[in-house]
Amino acid sequence: MDTRLLLVSHAATAAQRAGRFPADDPLDARGRAEAEAARTRLALPADATVFTSPAVCARETAAALGLSATPADALADIDYGQWRGQRLAEIADQAPHQLAAWTREPDAAPPGGESFGELVRRIGDWLDAQQANAHSCNAVNEATFGAPAHGRSIVAITHAPLLRAAIVHALGASPAVFCRIEIAPLSVVELRHSRRGWTWWPAATV
Repeated sequence: MDTRLLLVSHAATAAQRAGRFPADDPLDARGRAEAEAARTRLALPADATVFTSPAVCARETAAALGLSATPADALADIDYGQWRGQRLAEIADQAPHQLAAWTREPDAAPPGGESFGELVRRIGDWLDAQQANAHSCNAVNEATFGAPAHGRSIVAITHAPLLRAAIVHALGASPAVFCRIEIAPLSVVELRHSRRGWTWWPAATV
């Protein structure tokens, strides 16, 4: 059974616009309005299984998009450790070398936080688990009905670093390329799994 996965980055928060590291911030009125306006543009499949990060901003984005979603811990934002809730400008003053390393080196992490390399492994495990589940469903379908199932669609509302990490995993690329991937709020990354493994496709939007 082939799998089509659409990863959606949550709408912007006031904390993001203020240059703060996330701290489980909710959407403000502007972010919620942007998400609601994107419902038609994103053209998400109506029959998809929908997951979301446990973060408030992701769950509120899913609701604004009209989606009923199941929270998944694996889709949580990268752990910012001691930088959580602080302004980027403050960290640049207090720990410029640590910040510079974190923005360039996949194995560098905020104090007490998670590196991008670790995030790639986390999302990779989740992606592989989704495909394992698809194979299990296909085996049950063949045993019960004697015919393979049609492709499965999944939507995941999560965070920009997760979309970057998923692309890196799908391409089998070095995590060092993460700083060259830009993900805006309400962006969509489409991955598909077939016999070739995971591939990255241009996301179809209206």
